[in-house]
Amino acid sequence: MDNDTEAYILLLLSDGNLPTGSFVASAGLESYVAHGFAASIPALDSTTNYIRDSLSSYARSALPFVHDSHDTVSRLVGCKDPYNHLDSTLDQLKVLDDLYESMTLNHVARRASKTQGVALLTLYSKGFSKPHLRHSDAHTEDHRGAVFSKLVDRFKLLIRRGETPGHLPVCWAVLTAALSLSRERTRFLHLFLHARSLLSASVRLNTVGPYAAQQLLLHAVRPLVQEEASKCQALTTGILDSSNDSKVDDTVDGPAVTWPLGEILAARHDLQHSRIFNS
Repeated sequence: MDNDTEAYILLLLSDGNLPTGSFVASAGLESYVAHGFAASIPALDSTTNYIRDSLSSYARSALPFVHDSHDTVSRLVGCKDPYNHLDSTLDQLKVLDDLYESMTLNHVARRASKTQGVALLTLYSKGFSKPHLRHSDAHTEDHRGAVFSKLVDRFKLLIRRGETPGHLPVCWAVLTAALSLSRERTRFLHLFLHARSLLSASVRLNTVGPYAAQQLLLHAVRPLVQEEASKCQALTTGILDSSNDSKVDDTVDGPAVTWPLGEILAARHDLQHSRIFNS
């Protein structure tokens, strides 16, 4: 993919108006505020601290799945007959999806992840597949697009049947690989969108204003995203390739949850008397 096309796809995926389901989730921020953790320090500092801790933990728990899922789907491009490899690709995605389900420690986070995951697959089917326009060249055969459309449709069907959860990191990787976005850009954008959704939630919670949120997004969030993307670029689940078992140290290179307080706060979300967000 050339740089201009990749930049255009990045602009599309970073559009805040995309129906990705992220508006329903605060990633534990609402519970964090409700439990008084943001009351003792200035709002900008508390918001930045929360983004730093949440981003660090999310990067280590989610990026290994983004990495492996993206590689799994991207391999279809090099197959001589990709339709014959759809079953094996789906099987690998299910393995990754089930592992992420078991590593997500609370029901609130699972609920949010699955809601946003299936929304991304629907986004590809309805928003990024090639339209059938009467007066354009869009009707020309797109073999590659047809393969990925078939993959997404079958993965969505597995989710509806309850045969796989459909978690956000896996579905995000499926979407971006189908759009030919590079793995590096996929990881970076995923972390950026996580941080941006936290700031969006903070604005709706009225802990920071919209201008302050933009200041943080420009000046405070960028180095945090860059740092975590760099630290976690080599992380992988290690579950798909048994030949690498001796080379992968699960305690160092594998996924991990590194912020227990964040998990506790997220798990207590449903116990609040009133809530803005679903999770």
